[in-house]
Amino acid sequence: MSLRVLDPRLDAEGEAMTLARPLRGLEGTIVGLLDNAKIGTAGFYDHVQAILGSRFGVREFIRRRKPDSSRPAPAEMLAELSGADAIISAIGD
Repeated sequence: MSLRVLDPRLDAEGEAMTLARPLRGLEGTIVGLLDNAKIGTAGFYDHVQAILGSRFGVREFIRRRKPDSSRPAPAEMLAELSGADAIISAIGD
């Protein structure tokens, strides 16, 4: 299955993106949590991390906070998150 994502910052004629294969489960995985830098996101992620760790056996979390909610995550931050098996990006308003 492929998904075409239209992004106003990119060339509209670019290649279609292929979805990652779904995880079979979360036990032993690494999950990235990308914080959009709004007030409520850190507390929300504290809760998500507690649930995913205790109930679903996530082994490790990579938490990163964007410097500004109105801009894309820096390339270095995305590179750090690329080590995760899954990434959650949330808005904490």
